[in-house]
Amino acid sequence: MQPQARSVTLIGAPLEEGSGRRGAGMGPAALRIAGVDQTLIDLGHDVVDAGDVHVVPARDLPNHPKAHNLRVVGAFTRALEAGVYEAAAAGRFPLILGGDHSLSMGTVSGMARYAAQQGRPLFVLWLDAHSDFNTPDSSPSGNIHGMPVAYFCGQAELAEILPKDRPFVDPRNVFQVGIRSVDASERELIKEHGVNVFDMRWLDEQGVAAAIRQILGVVSDANGLLHVSLDVDFLDPEIAPGVGTTVPGGATFREAHLIMEMLCDSGLVSSLDLVELNPFLDDRGKSARILVELTASLFGRRIFDRPTRAA
Repeated sequence: MQPQARSVTLIGAPLEEGSGRRGAGMGPAALRIAGVDQTLIDLGHDVVDAGDVHVVPARDLPNHPKAHNLRVVGAFTRALEAGVYEAAAAGRFPLILGGDHSLSMGTVSGMARYAAQQGRPLFVLWLDAHSDFNTPDSSPSGNIHGMPVAYFCGQAELAEILPKDRPFVDPRNVFQVGIRSVDASERELIKEHGVNVFDMRWLDEQGVAAAIRQILGVVSDANGLLHVSLDVDFLDPEIAPGVGTTVPGGATFREAHLIMEMLCDSGLVSSLDLVELNPFLDDRGKSARILVELTASLFGRRIFDRPTRAA
């Protein structure tokens, strides 16, 4: 069965201030150079590139000693929340080109607002080596890219970036797959709030297909929307080295494609983040190309359709 053509809006988020190191701000440009737009067009989708989000620091926010660069991250959060909501409300698929993972504070919040208006629950599939459920008090580094899940679940209020009465994601609607690096205090928060974690041992024992089938069954039964947030470090660093937070033992190339193919078949995915790509640390664009190929699988490229690439 041929996947349905989508109307896709690309939104660049050159945000690196949440990560504690430079480079992720070049991610959107690298993904465009790797051909993310033309790849989707060739698959039959309608693609509009809305360009990059540009912000000035939010001066109404305080400087936070335990949440570095809050004013910049807060400004991106506001802009992305509005941009993603507007794209979804217009019937388009928001595809966010990142940028460090703190951008999901805005993207998921925008989808949560849209889902609430549709009267449907929002689920989040978090493909990442890290749980990112820290709060300013629990974070050992103070880097906000380790806090977005706690934020959009309403457990890490960072001043009043967005209205306090905004829709939150139920932590029990968050599914984290590929996890293999969690801080001790973060582990307790995850357990307390009921986040669903499929760590690498679970995947080794049961397989990625079993995890994704289980997740998709829950989303389908609830008539939910599914936001997918894909961090480069979900993949093993031997495959995708272009990330600043490498953790050995990640997903293989085929495991990642299988996940995307199953997500495509489900028809449940409503939005996507591509995050933490740091071209400065990449190997001749290798990681950017892999992210584009994974995106192609999510949007309908089949195994038999994949082009052979020169070495």
